[in-house]
Amino acid sequence: MADIDNKDQAELDPADMEDVEEVEEEETGEDVNSKARQLTVQMMQNPQILAALQERLDGLVGSPSGYMESLPKIVKRRVNALKNLQVKCAHIEAKFYEEVHELERKYAALYQPLFDKRSDIVKAAYEPTDEECEWKADEEEELTVSKQEEMKEKAKVEDEKKDEEKEDPKGIPEFWLTVFKNVDLLSDMLQEHDEPILKHLQDIKVKFSDAGQPMSFTLEFHFEPNDYFTNQVLTKTYKMRSEPDESDPFSFDGPEIMSCTGCQIDWVKGKNVTLKTIKKKQKHKGRGTVRTVTKTVPNDSFFNFFSPPEVPENGELDEDSEAVLAADFEIGHFIRERIVPRAVLYFTGEAIEDDDDDYDEEGEEADDEEGEEEADEENDPDYDPKKDANPPAECKQQ
Repeated sequence: MADIDNKDQAELDPADMEDVEEVEEEETGEDVNSKARQLTVQMMQNPQILAALQERLDGLVGSPSGYMESLPKIVKRRVNALKNLQVKCAHIEAKFYEEVHELERKYAALYQPLFDKRSDIVKAAYEPTDEECEWKADEEEELTVSKQEEMKEKAKVEDEKKDEEKEDPKGIPEFWLTVFKNVDLLSDMLQEHDEPILKHLQDIKVKFSDAGQPMSFTLEFHFEPNDYFTNQVLTKTYKMRSEPDESDPFSFDGPEIMSCTGCQIDWVKGKNVTLKTIKKKQKHKGRGTVRTVTKTVPNDSFFNFFSPPEVPENGELDEDSEAVLAADFEIGHFIRERIVPRAVLYFTGEAIEDDDDDYDEEGEEADDEEGEEEADEENDPDYDPKKDANPPAECKQQ
């Protein structure tokens, strides 16, 4: 604790500082150790001290100690030998991930019949049996007998009412659209004009590259016949690499996406939602007359996902294209690793609740700290609320 700044020490309660001095003067041995431990606990519960410690720890991360520079040449040579061993480790790790990819291919074939059946149920090609539809809730979700009877009766009345109004819907309407709308990463891409099209999305499949071929995976979006485009399947292929970069081998951290390729969408005339028509007025410099010009410009749409920026042969991209590709790679991985395998849980919202649970505790801690700070300000006789009158700068989305 001797490394805490004087400023942080000055912010401690003066009464606490006096207690420390009394312990040092009057008590010795076990009493001193006990008091010291108690004081340490009190100090570690002080948010200001914890913040100061965290700041110091953050400053230490990645800071070379300077010890390497002080080593004799013979020791530096041995360190270089260790670094060469580390490069060999990176190449072995790359081979490990290649075998993982082969395992993914193997198990994808085992999963696929289940995913095909899921697709058949969604698009009403298969009606599951009563046995297949029976779902036993967890103990926490089980209801009392009376409550179950009440809900069954209510459901029966509602079903009868629906039967009177219209026929039962086929399959599970808007299954994938609901999944997209439930996931922030995907819903941020959706525009209102995309939704009628995505109602026709029947399945998303993941296809891995064949054995012996360079690592890649393809996302296949299967659509029923619709009024927007003639394609039955839209594809997006991600090419991957699992080998250390010779210029920076220590940066290797598993397979990385190198590029992605979309597909051409054969839009029905007048239905292309990735383009919009705007009218601009132009004034003639000489005569002063005004004319209206119609222009076609890009439009925000989920379907731009199938037209990613092309990576030039030299691999150099401008900042905007790099940002688009980075987001694209994240979305591709998420669809492959989370959405396709657990689609029904994103449809019901259960997967979203699980994801949110990971952040609840952190959010509560933040709220508690904020509350403690407000309490400290209220109890501080020198606190002047006028000093905080200036609002923080507005955060603008780029």
